[in-house]
Amino acid sequence: MLVALVRNALRWAALIGAAFVVLSIISVMLLRHIPIHGSTVMLERKVEALLSGERLPIQQQWRAWDELSVQAKLAVIAAEDQRFPHHRGFDLNEMRRAWEASRNGGRLRGASTISQQTAKNLFLWTGRSWMRKGLEAWFTLLIEALWPKQRILEVYLNIVEWDHGVFGLEAASQHYFGVSADQLSVVQASRLAAILPNPRARDAARPDPQVERRSQWIRRQMQNLGGPGYLEQLSTN
Repeated sequence: MLVALVRNALRWAALIGAAFVVLSIISVMLLRHIPIHGSTVMLERKVEALLSGERLPIQQQWRAWDELSVQAKLAVIAAEDQRFPHHRGFDLNEMRRAWEASRNGGRLRGASTISQQTAKNLFLWTGRSWMRKGLEAWFTLLIEALWPKQRILEVYLNIVEWDHGVFGLEAASQHYFGVSADQLSVVQASRLAAILPNPRARDAARPDPQVERRSQWIRRQMQNLGGPGYLEQLSTN
């Protein structure tokens, strides 16, 4: 009797696992080509607001690749993931540096790539757990295998959180600067990128000294990368 129960449990676990794999692959393939107007993080924020009795309208407008500021694309890469065109979803160099820093007594810092953050924001929930990290790795591998780099960055810029209820570059540009996503200046783009580590506690329009220092560092990194020409590498990956 016990053996039969174990066999049935394993059979069902295998079926559920296989169904999850197939459905996740199909979902990622479908999302390669269509505009995306929501994410699990947006849903999570909406639920959190409802549970706390807060009214939180979600601001997000999809903008295609050519309608997104070149400066913003470069600023986010300079700030978040300078080897984005070259890795396959995981920056092993940054992961090693983060690990070594923590071993030497420093604070354990994040080493997530833009691909990982896209997977996390689109498909998963916030917070930290081994289960979520495992699913993040799975979806990161999928989008790296099934999407070009340009699509990954396009989706990231359209769904990343920039303030309470503000998601995506178009909504953030309008929210902070009153301009469209294709009209951001270098300074504006660098300030938006500078608040991404903690966007709900920082202000791109009225940056504090820490944000301003980081935005200046980001602009130097944008120059070091070679300017907008650096983005041409995304079309070949």
